[in-house]
Amino acid sequence: MEIRVRSGDTLWHYSQLFFIPTVLIVDSNPGINPNALQVGQPIKIPGFTEQAYTIRSSDTFWKIAQSHHLNIDALLLMNQNINPSQLQLGQKIRLPLRVTTLTMSDRDHYDFQKMKNDIEKLLTIYPFVRRREAGKSVDNLPLYDLRVGKNNRKIQMNASFHANEWITSPILMKFLNEYLLALTNGQNISGVSALSIYQQSQLSAVPMVNPDGVSLVLNGPPAPKRDEVIQLNRGSTDFSGWKANIRGVDLNKQFPANWEFEKERKPKVPGPRDYPGPTPLSEPETKAMAGLVTNENFARLLALHTQGREIYWGFEGLEPPESETLANDFARLSGYTAVRYVDSYAGYKDWFIQEFRRPGFTIELGLGQNPLPISQFDEIYAHVKPLLVRALI
Repeated sequence: MEIRVRSGDTLWHYSQLFFIPTVLIVDSNPGINPNALQVGQPIKIPGFTEQAYTIRSSDTFWKIAQSHHLNIDALLLMNQNINPSQLQLGQKIRLPLRVTTLTMSDRDHYDFQKMKNDIEKLLTIYPFVRRREAGKSVDNLPLYDLRVGKNNRKIQMNASFHANEWITSPILMKFLNEYLLALTNGQNISGVSALSIYQQSQLSAVPMVNPDGVSLVLNGPPAPKRDEVIQLNRGSTDFSGWKANIRGVDLNKQFPANWEFEKERKPKVPGPRDYPGPTPLSEPETKAMAGLVTNENFARLLALHTQGREIYWGFEGLEPPESETLANDFARLSGYTAVRYVDSYAGYKDWFIQEFRRPGFTIELGLGQNPLPISQFDEIYAHVKPLLVRALI
């Protein structure tokens, strides 16, 4: 929602009018000097949309404010061109409307376009969220990196490295949506103050690392590459088991952390799963994700996968002592099993631990056969939500 500055206004006054923390208003308006507001300057107020209200007989600003539980100055601020003492029957005025429900609704068949639409909604309502691009996919789709928080203590979370594990994307997006909703409504999330999380940590969320692969699983092969990808899929038009990117490279076997070992025992040609590529980091998606953590000082990393209800937290004894503490907390909060070592290498969290000696985790959501049915969504989310909150504190 956007308002215009009046003489004498301050961002603190707006925070009092709309019950929004001043820090969220400041962060929603980058480039504006909070101590030198200009009359007529547009200011974004996070956590609100607006609605039109039609003046009825006997209406006054006072009555309207009372009936909508608003401060009357909020009405005056939003309707500076209206004379409150000369309201006309049928006249339209603007009312602030606090957002109190999730903006994302459709989590089934969650492809890149649905995610993009949800991101656009979040950016409109919560302008303190910053959207970057970690890089591009093979088919030139952006790998969005959404940032929320103030501190230089950064936590990286990602989803859909594997195409048929696409349910992880709406899981991460719902968590982000609930976190933002709690921030602007002064609430806790899993018993923790959302504002305290915002002030102590910066979340970096990449909700779809493999958008081309997800689209292939959900929508079938793109026309220009139809014959090529069907050939990679061993002649089958059933892509439900496809994990790789659009070139048939398994993105979570692409990192230089015992990659040579995986190369020897995994498929030697591109296909639906497990092919580690001709070289480490041969794919634009893995180059982007490697660059993301190389260029920034992330305190910890979580990669969301399916399935198994397990938390993998070690790599070659290189993980710091903090990893075990976190893994045990994650297990307690989620009901999942913490597993230190598994017979799998060259993954994103493996490389992160190896290169930075910081806590990295692969979280295997849900139980069953991939792709997990969307009917498991609520159960999976209930298990993982407190884990994700713990990761941020």
